[in-house]
Amino acid sequence: MSMRVFGLIGYPLSHSFSPGYFSDKFARENINDASYQLFPLKAIESLPELLLNKPTICGLNVTIPYKQQVIPFLSEIDDTAFKIGAVNTIKVEKRDSKIWLKGFNTDFNGVLESLKGAEHHKQALVLGNGGAAKAVIYALEYLGISYKLVSRTPSAPLQISYQEVTADLIKQSSLIINTTPLGMHPNINVCPPIPYEAIGPEHFVFDLIYNPEETLLLKKAKLKGAKTLNGLLMLHTQAETAWQLWNKV
Repeated sequence: MSMRVFGLIGYPLSHSFSPGYFSDKFARENINDASYQLFPLKAIESLPELLLNKPTICGLNVTIPYKQQVIPFLSEIDDTAFKIGAVNTIKVEKRDSKIWLKGFNTDFNGVLESLKGAEHHKQALVLGNGGAAKAVIYALEYLGISYKLVSRTPSAPLQISYQEVTADLIKQSSLIINTTPLGMHPNINVCPPIPYEAIGPEHFVFDLIYNPEETLLLKKAKLKGAKTLNGLLMLHTQAETAWQLWNKV
């Protein structure tokens, strides 16, 4: 029985729970022909070399900072991933002795699952403008929730700077979603610079980070009575969706 290899590309990867998640899944479901590995790439240009050196790779997850940078390396891109403009899952196949890479975005599925029950919120603040933010925005548009995107370097009409996030804007935006790595292990004592005093019980604060389980952002929001959620449900949902895609004939 040949061993199929799946894994995660990004840099750095020390924070990732994905290997543990898939190892548990393989043991629980008696999947004996698969392994999941971390492939920290200092540059996305190393991807073709990785695939040549590891010919048994059948699928990859993609994380920070390569969800957008990986697109030029793909042979094909799924419609949803194309519309989002970011890829977090790659199916690796051999076609005519050549490596064929198809990109998907399963973060979208994870965001939708995490926002179940939050459809009543009228306006959201999305912190960050990387690849994960693109999936969040696509989900918000799908749900009909208006949003403003907060960036250190705003460059589009719906983007604002952190200096423009006032207490009034926080009060108007009852849904706050962090897509930045601020607060991720090991830098757990930092958080996005927003006016936390304006957060209240009417707020839902969703942080895509899952390590640590409760970021400083979520701790501060919880102290103000807000409902909070970390990124574990999103991780599990996108991982299961990726597994289905990798194994779809």
